[in-house]
Amino acid sequence: MVTKKTSTTKFTVPGLALEDGHQVAAILQGRLHALNDLQLTLKHAHWNVVGRDFIGVHTMLDPQIELVRAMIDETAERIATLGDSPNGLPGALVRERAWDDYELGRATTQEHLAALDKVYDGVVSSHRDAISAVGELDPVTEDLLIGQTGQLELFQWFMRAHLETEAGALTTEEVKAKAPKK
Repeated sequence: MVTKKTSTTKFTVPGLALEDGHQVAAILQGRLHALNDLQLTLKHAHWNVVGRDFIGVHTMLDPQIELVRAMIDETAERIATLGDSPNGLPGALVRERAWDDYELGRATTQEHLAALDKVYDGVVSSHRDAISAVGELDPVTEDLLIGQTGQLELFQWFMRAHLETEAGALTTEEVKAKAPKK
């Protein structure tokens, strides 16, 4: 089944040019896909993490999932406010994303944390790119993305706290090298 794209409205928020509103909404659509993918990936890891520190990692993920879901809603509603139609359908996410699926199934806490650290690298970096892109156009959207990025960076720090050595290095490369390949 092919989903028909709804027509773009002829309005945006007051004080923002129509073209700029639609450009910002398009940038946010990419963020919507990334956040939807992130919450699904986090839930997948939550279900599949095993081994030492299982319960700590398992329970750490649920609050992150809930906050990312709130970011999804906030992002989609901002797209609608800007006059575009947010697309949260899985087919659109898969078709339009620029990243690969999460590679791990059942795996140890260290393997999942190393893989999730890599996922957060991508999401945080692309959120920062979006902040730069919308900064001159729409300070309201910029503020939304700055707030989300701060939360995402905090979540990544939670992951990294499990991966950090006493000397301040991350063990992610060592763990990623041992992770099973798809």
